[in-house]
Amino acid sequence: MSVATLFRGKWGQKPKDVTEKQPVVVQQSQEEDDDDDSSTGFSREPIRRNSRFYRSMRKKRLISSEQSENLLPSNGEFSSTHALYNQNAADKRRGGVGGKRTVEISAASCSQQRDFTAEMTFLYQEYRDTSKQQEIEQRRQRDNLFPGVNAGTVVTDSGVMSPPVLQLQLRNSAQSLTLWQNLEAVQASGLLTQLPHKEIIMQEAMFELVTSEASYYKSLEILETHFLRNPVLVNTLSQSDMHFLFSNIEEVMKASERFLMDLEHRIEKSILISDVCDIVYYHAANHFNVFITYVINQAYQEKNYRRILEGNQQFRDTMAALENHPRVRGLSFTSFLILPFQRITRLKLLVQNILKKAEENSDREANAIKAHQELEKIVKECNEGVRKMGRTEELISIEKTLEFKSKSVPIISHSRWLLKKGELQLMGGPKSTRTMRSRKLYQPVYLFLFNNLLLVTKRSGDKFQVIDSCTRAMLRTEDLEDQGQQLANVFNLKLLENQDERQVNYMLKTSSMSDKLRWMCALTPNRRTRFMSTSTHQADSPQVQCIQSYTAQEPDELSTEMADILNLLERTDDGWMMGERLHDGERGWFPSRVAEEIQNKEVRAQNLREAFRIQQAYESGLHSGAKIGVRAGRHAPKDPTHYKWTTC
Repeated sequence: MSVATLFRGKWGQKPKDVTEKQPVVVQQSQEEDDDDDSSTGFSREPIRRNSRFYRSMRKKRLISSEQSENLLPSNGEFSSTHALYNQNAADKRRGGVGGKRTVEISAASCSQQRDFTAEMTFLYQEYRDTSKQQEIEQRRQRDNLFPGVNAGTVVTDSGVMSPPVLQLQLRNSAQSLTLWQNLEAVQASGLLTQLPHKEIIMQEAMFELVTSEASYYKSLEILETHFLRNPVLVNTLSQSDMHFLFSNIEEVMKASERFLMDLEHRIEKSILISDVCDIVYYHAANHFNVFITYVINQAYQEKNYRRILEGNQQFRDTMAALENHPRVRGLSFTSFLILPFQRITRLKLLVQNILKKAEENSDREANAIKAHQELEKIVKECNEGVRKMGRTEELISIEKTLEFKSKSVPIISHSRWLLKKGELQLMGGPKSTRTMRSRKLYQPVYLFLFNNLLLVTKRSGDKFQVIDSCTRAMLRTEDLEDQGQQLANVFNLKLLENQDERQVNYMLKTSSMSDKLRWMCALTPNRRTRFMSTSTHQADSPQVQCIQSYTAQEPDELSTEMADILNLLERTDDGWMMGERLHDGERGWFPSRVAEEIQNKEVRAQNLREAFRIQQAYESGLHSGAKIGVRAGRHAPKDPTHYKWTTC
């Protein structure tokens, strides 16, 4: 029985019952593919250019305009015409055409195919949330199991427990994600009794990368057939609005089709997966640049989507009907638009997971390092592109609101960005005249802190009058002990050399303890105060895992995803934490309600070791790549096997 048959059945149509025991022969037509690569370099054998993924690239066409009036009836529900169109499009993508290539499907495999399809019905949004929730639960259980070794666990050479039963048990439920070890072909092969637990875990990690890619492609199909190719929706938008909303999503989908086809081809070769990171590396180097363009354009997507919703009643009604259709399972249109960025970041984490489990100095480790480096480049370019566009727009917006009384300071610069802004209370008058009963003890000031400049302003309507400025390098802060309610949350800000080349001291009051600490961190990031956690410099630093996603609201905050692990750097009594994410080193503040502390020392140590190994392997790979001259530019060779990759 073919594993490829099982895998294709996972996302395809449920086959009809087969009553005969003889194999069923399905004929498929041979069509020339005019827009794919002639070779991928992953196999000495010719790759099936007629796969369902490549065929889908030829079958995507807008349906005729004559059907438009039948797609959305006046009651807002979809007609049978739309359902028929979607079904026909799905049939074509899933192999419903006749032709040349022969596939043998036994009655037994068809039965298994139906079960497998029913088990794996996740869209990527659902798949991703489920997977992250399982990661959280696995860590919680590991936290509770340490110390001690329970039945079914394995102790690694480092002395850290890695229980395969624990790591996989949450994915074995009927409503959960499919495991490699649960495939009928795998169970029938006897491999599960022959392979060491480490290899089973590795197989599961590689299989998860493949199945998650299939789930991602499934969601992209809905974005395309249900939204992008819907004639009624298209008729509500101008050509420029279509481009703003969907950008180069068709190129992104084409890249996913190529990628998924090669992953599927690898699984067809053997039920024991040899590797997947070599495929990831090739596609990241050759085809994944389309993600960068799409992600950078997402800021325009969001703005124009809101603009169109507010100003286009027909679009708003049509979109409401599309989002209410059962096919999208209650998910919003925007959840489909952000899929590419979510996928490229998640793909990097999946490769990291494989790298953690790969044997040192093995081919798998070398391929995982190369794949991780390529994905890291893409993710960084995506982040930098988004930040650069957002920062430039923000600087332009701020400059329009500023009024300089004397010396004007140019705000817009490619090397400048906003770190923090907000209103604080400035204490006025000399210390000898302070009175705790004065209601005018403090006056509001508004600070704009950039990476290399501080502006002290006063709000005047929609404008801000600049009263002082100073380079960030010349700032110093001093914490003041609380002295009653009037002097609570107060700190001194010293400008060693302001715009008039004088030293000035400001006593500032914030609204909360966390706000004071965040301002002090931002103004003088290298300062030492009583708030700096002493454990920051210890080997066993406190760690938290995120149990909720959080979107940053201010420049000094950190957007977090479920299952992120962070070293805890600082915390406040009023519900804020500052952390450094282990997998990418990003720092920032986030609410303590979205995270829970990892209590067990052994689990924290394991997390640090894994992060260190990834960082070490990444740096070693960079050094080796520079040493042997691998890929000076962004374009990789057609066949990555032409090069030898070594690690130091």
